[in-house]
Amino acid sequence: MQEIPARLSTGATPLAALDAVAVDTETTGLDVQRARVVQLAGVGIRLGKPAYDDAYQALVDPGEPIPAASTAIHGIADYTVRGAPGFASALAGFQTFRAGRLLVGHSIGFDLAVLEHEARRVGATWSKPRSLCLRLLGSIANPNLPEGSLDALASWLGVSIGGRHTAPGDAAAAAEIYSALLPHLAGRGITTLAEAELACLRRTDQLESGYRAGWTEPVSRPQPSQAGALDPYAYSHRVHELMSRSVVVVSDRATAREAIDLMVERRISSIFVASHAEPGHPVADYGIVTERDVMRLIATRGADGLAVPVRDFASRPLASIAGGAFVYRAIARMDRLKLRHLAVRDEHERLAGVISARDLLRLRASAAISLDDAIGAARNAAEMAQAWASVPAVARTLLAEKLDANLVSGVVSEEIRVMTRRAAEMAEGAMQEAGSGSPPCPYALLVLGSGGRGESLLAPDQDNAIVFAEGEPDGANDRWFAELGARISDTLDVAGIPYCKGGVMAKNAEWRGSMATWKERIGHWVKRADGADLLNVDIFFDLRPVHGELSLGTDLFDHAFAAAAENPPFAKLMGEKLFGLPSPFGMLGGLHTEQGRIDLKLHGLFPIVTAARTIAIRRHIVRRSTRQRLEGVTELGLGNAGEIADLIDAHQLFMALMLNQQAHDLETGIAVSNRVDVGALDRSRQSELKSALRTVQAVPELVRSLMFG
Repeated sequence: MQEIPARLSTGATPLAALDAVAVDTETTGLDVQRARVVQLAGVGIRLGKPAYDDAYQALVDPGEPIPAASTAIHGIADYTVRGAPGFASALAGFQTFRAGRLLVGHSIGFDLAVLEHEARRVGATWSKPRSLCLRLLGSIANPNLPEGSLDALASWLGVSIGGRHTAPGDAAAAAEIYSALLPHLAGRGITTLAEAELACLRRTDQLESGYRAGWTEPVSRPQPSQAGALDPYAYSHRVHELMSRSVVVVSDRATAREAIDLMVERRISSIFVASHAEPGHPVADYGIVTERDVMRLIATRGADGLAVPVRDFASRPLASIAGGAFVYRAIARMDRLKLRHLAVRDEHERLAGVISARDLLRLRASAAISLDDAIGAARNAAEMAQAWASVPAVARTLLAEKLDANLVSGVVSEEIRVMTRRAAEMAEGAMQEAGSGSPPCPYALLVLGSGGRGESLLAPDQDNAIVFAEGEPDGANDRWFAELGARISDTLDVAGIPYCKGGVMAKNAEWRGSMATWKERIGHWVKRADGADLLNVDIFFDLRPVHGELSLGTDLFDHAFAAAAENPPFAKLMGEKLFGLPSPFGMLGGLHTEQGRIDLKLHGLFPIVTAARTIAIRRHIVRRSTRQRLEGVTELGLGNAGEIADLIDAHQLFMALMLNQQAHDLETGIAVSNRVDVGALDRSRQSELKSALRTVQAVPELVRSLMFG
């Protein structure tokens, strides 16, 4: 048995990204009250696929004769288990192997009931694990299947079974059947663990049959998971706030002795190494030498090591992190890479500072950091999906800690941007392997909309674009980036960020182009007299570069704002979307809801975000987030400061309510949307919501007054 690290599942975990254990038991009989286990086996399911290098099996001495009728089925007789351990030992080994993972099995309610009774008999600790039943899932995936036996499912799905009626053989078959069921379940809209659990719970006739036989409930009603204790500081502060800006760089020709002398003189634990011996260049130009590197050199080379040039033992490539990243990501990256120092890069990928384990020591000793660096380290889309599934629980926990909802949405946005960046890295690697070569020219991958603003919720879709240095539409460069964009989109879709329904993706020609093409496109936008075909253009003004030559994206962002500011009618067209929006209030002043829920994107976020963006474009407030744009309006002395402050507060409230609702829905199998259950809010919160929605009613007039006033 090979032990592997397992990620515990939440309700939001995609079935195709699940880490689980397929389990089976062989027993002395079918009466769960009296049956004894004679064999127990499990096969790992890693990212939705069988993992045969991760398996467990044990023969078990039941402590009583095995009936001949049972032996005739599974072939296990009294002499077979002579000398085998008892159930207590087998269960302990299985639980260590399982490591808290979800269990999958065919008619698993029987196995769970037997295991529970056996555990109680020997005085072992037992709590019902999270589980899925293949019989139930099979009936959901194919309602026309005549019967749901293991053999019938295997035959339908084309799965061969070896060692039938042995625990290892049936556990292996269960793992194969689970994997084969996934596309059929997805075709019926069941893609996450919680959705599968809810669908199983609706099979009341089958469940009732198991209850009558004394079986354990094969699935449980999904509940929101807890992220555990979190340190709010790590999620509310950025790396640039903690980093040291005193970057010390030496020539790569300097010796180890010179490096030591400099570190002692400056009282620092690391120095950067480059041929130009100065900061402010791209991070790729640098290596790093730490005090530990020097100690290892001297330990192996003795005094002679002091004369070795630093270029010979500096660490390259340089591990780095963006200065705008949240602190939790720096902690996670250091843990993953087993480093004590990270270079910090600015928006242009230049060396801007350094952050060390010493800077983060207080945080490491406090509450846990729940979000790790798994997305950045993911090897495929399934691993990214698995990591993304942990975000809803973290968001709920941070909101419960009273963290500003804008910061929480910033955390979600950062995860999405890292996913997008990682998808691009994977796509580049895949294209090189396929013979398409490296990027033909410098480029920047851009995230648009809420991800660019840092205001993502938990039901995002893809909004991305590509700008490259040179090349004509449909030319060689453009075609290369079209393939890159398609690969990025496909990876993100599998990872849990679905295709944009509006087509705002770099794989589409209108959302990629050279810098010259983009400037021509922007010029065309801002000079239009009719906004009817300007759908989705507004989110371009939220763009944030996340991968590649970031300066291309930054320059394009600045150019777009400057061009728009010179054409006031364009901002006016953007603002026209605010007029004619439906009111969230009914005739008697109550909230207008559908099935008890109100669409807070339509009635709350959209008006505020659109207003802030429109005014920012008109007044050349070159900022991204809604809060920063509204604060920029106040700084310019425009509008009523109190009204704008009320809009900022309303925006935060809407974000908090929607994040909480979406996290709950994702983890409990409810179709995630922009709608919030008003009835689930207490009276005070409902009052706050109504007040915030009344504030939004004044937004069109505010935009009208600030557009040309």
